Order: sequence, then C-alpha cells, then structure tokens
Amino acid sequence: MSVQYDLPDPPTDAISAVKFAPKSSRMLVSSWDKFVYLYDTAPPSGQLLSKFEHRAPVLDVCFGENENVAYTAGVDHACRRIDLTTSDQKLLSTHAAGVRSVAYSPSHNILISASWDCTLHVHRLTDTSQEPLKIMLPNKPFSLSTTATKLVVAMSARTVHIYELSSLAANDKPEPWQRRESSLKFMTRAVSCMPTDLGYASGSIEGRVAVEWFDPSTESQARKYAFKCHRLNPPEGDEGGDIVYPVNALAFHPTHGTFASGGGDGIVALWDGLAKRRIRQYQRYSSSVAALGFSGDGKYLAIATCPGFEDGKEAVGEGEIKIHIRGLADGEAKGKGAK
Repeated sequence: MSVQYDLPDPPTDAISAVKFAPKSSRMLVSSWDKFVYLYDTAPPSGQLLSKFEHRAPVLDVCFGENENVAYTAGVDHACRRIDLTTSDQKLLSTHAAGVRSVAYSPSHNILISASWDCTLHVHRLTDTSQEPLKIMLPNKPFSLSTTATKLVVAMSARTVHIYELSSLAANDKPEPWQRRESSLKFMTRAVSCMPTDLGYASGSIEGRVAVEWFDPSTESQARKYAFKCHRLNPPEGDEGGDIVYPVNALAFHPTHGTFASGGGDGIVALWDGLAKRRIRQYQRYSSSVAALGFSGDGKYLAIATCPGFEDGKEAVGEGEIKIHIRGLADGEAKGKGAK
C-alpha cells in the first residue's frame, strides 16, 4: 500500500531541485529563498536537519563523494562545496553568469557545473586547487544528467551534447562524443539519463517527452520517439484545443528503469519507456510540480510543488510550497513487462 506525507519546514520560495543521497533517506533541496535544505525523509513524517545560506537563489544541488558533502549552483555565478557536518562552504569556481546545474560523477570523482554564460566547468575533486577544465558551449545550458559513463547537456536552440566522462576526467579539452538536435520542437526544460547507461529522456515546455538512445547506429536511432503529456482537455464548449503545460521534471527509477514526469499541471505520471506506455498517474497536486527525485533504493519518490507562472500566480506567496514523499508499493514503478 502506498503512503504519502509532507516534509516539515519546507522552503519559503520556489524549489529548484530535490536530490536523495545514494544510500540513505537523507535528501537535499535547493530553493530560490537562498538556502539549501538537508532533510531526513524517513517516515512517518521526516525532519529538517540543517539549512545552509547562500548569497543568492540556489538553482541546483547534489551530493558528492559521500553523504556529508554537497555541491551547489547559484544565481551568484558560483559553484560551491558544502561540508554538511560543519556547514563550511568552499568556492570551487566562478562563472560569468548564473550557474544552472551541477552533476557529480562518482565513477570519475569529478563535478560538472553548467552556467548561463555558455560554459561547463569540470572540477577534478582529487585536487581542487587546480583550475577547472572550461568547455565552451554553443548555447545556454538548461539541464544536465549523468550515467556511469556519459554526461548529457540539454541547451537552448534544441541543442544536445553528449560527453564521455572519461575524457572530461582526463582533462583532454574534449569535444562532445555526440552532437544532436533535440527531437522536441520547443525548449527543453529537463533531461534525465537511464540508469542502464543506454540513453535519456527529455521534456519540453510544450508538454512532450522524448526518449532517445546513445547508440548512434541507424537501428538504435530508429527507436527514438516522443509523446504528448501534461495536457488537459479544454472546457466544454471551448474549441481552442488542449491546455498544454510544461514538463518541468523527469526522474528515472534506479532499478526498474521506468521514469516519472512532473508538469505545470500539478500532475506526476509514471512511464514505461521501453513499452511506450503510461503506468499510472497520481492525483493532481495543488501547485505546479517543480522537481522530482527517486531514493537510491527506489522505495520513495520526492515530489516538490510550488506555484509557477502557468498557475497565473507570479507571487510565490499565493500558493503552496511543499515537498511530498511518496512511498512506493511493491511493483508500483515496475514496467508493464517486468517480472
């Protein structure tokens, strides 16, 4: 039986990211209120453990080489390391514009930060005194995701670059392993990689999700597809077509390989990407779904909700900001053909 509860002491401004620790119930949350929050999400209600103040809104956060280390990306152009036990913060690098995303690779012990100044910084964490490797991007990055071997960078102008992490770790001034044009016609909002290291899903502002594979062979590329989601039927008598909402968040289940999507319509849906089918759709939340994250063991799904412009509420105070923790029943996130 599924259970759901809301974490106490949620952020006071829009939530930008939720990230579970790989091997525990600890979770990091970043917010536009200039804080990073550390929670223990263990049922029945979870608890806030610590808050870490920044100089400006925090756009992304991730755990690092262990569960006492976090990395953050902020509007103040900075990429930072936080010691979660002492609260000490260390500046790793400064971009020329806001830092949109951070991603840590445990297999290569590197941190990648992506900034609106159209650069990636690759930090080799074995020696943080070294200058990070700086890679110019052709367009503004909107989302990052990693597998054990790959980094996917989704950018404006429908541009997608895929890098081999081994090349980034070797400091080779690497070129992308692949350059692609997104299958989606409108701006990419989120990208998330398959835990199988075989491909990724991306979501757009126009209520669509695309599923693609890394293998460049013609046969494999023929398998990619896109589908409509996060749309509502128009009111009765309205002939204007569906009401379309952005896909704000995507997250793959760590063991089943299915994925969740969260939209501006306040809906979370689970999808079987291989079978091309929706597994289930949860009840509508009172605000836009801003971020999603599965726990490392796949037993919980964190759902962050907050008002978005699609709600007609420009002031965050007009709506609810919540972090819902959904405990998944056995088989709830399994694909249709899974045993």
